[in-house]
Amino acid sequence: MKLSDVAPAHAVGALGRILELQATDPTASTTVRDPGEAVGRHVADSLTALALPFVADARRIADLGSGAGWPGLALAAALPEAHVWLVESAIRHCRYLERAVEVGELANVTVVHARIEAWSGQHDLVTARALAALPVLVEYAAPLLELDGHFVAWKGAASPEELTGGAAAATIVGLEPVEVLAVVPYAGARDHTLHVFRKIAGTPERFPRRAGMATKRPLA
Repeated sequence: MKLSDVAPAHAVGALGRILELQATDPTASTTVRDPGEAVGRHVADSLTALALPFVADARRIADLGSGAGWPGLALAAALPEAHVWLVESAIRHCRYLERAVEVGELANVTVVHARIEAWSGQHDLVTARALAALPVLVEYAAPLLELDGHFVAWKGAASPEELTGGAAAATIVGLEPVEVLAVVPYAGARDHTLHVFRKIAGTPERFPRRAGMATKRPLA
């Protein structure tokens, strides 16, 4: 799989340079370093969300727990009219992300060194990939979304209990589940899903809870 097979033409150069950096930088938060493999595992997987119209049209995107930068970097390269905030609590990962933004020449990206619960802003799209269980993720995302904004979580197979818990937590924080979209970003990919939520009501003032509470005491 080549970058030109999965990314818009205007994004190929930036993403190619980022994949080269990821292959050689030991601080990149991924075990998938070979650029050829990373095209599918990271870039194609990230860009599957462009099939959702509200993702393709997003203008203010917050990517939570960015780590190595996916899907945020891929969306930033593909959507130059959008601004993407990469929110990451580990300073070493932030430093890598800053290098990735520099080599990719992505002027529409801001790296944010902060706990998710301690950061604020209003966005039309919030994303998270391989970060936490759905009840935790919807609690993280809700305070950062404007009304009618969307949250998309990249996940593998989710248990019925996680799905039920995510829906229950979403109701508490003002979101509603919209769909679970099965995707096949590369040949042989299994159980790749995009979990979509929409903000339909204001999030109660008690959110976000203090740092760590979402994982210690999930809403569901």
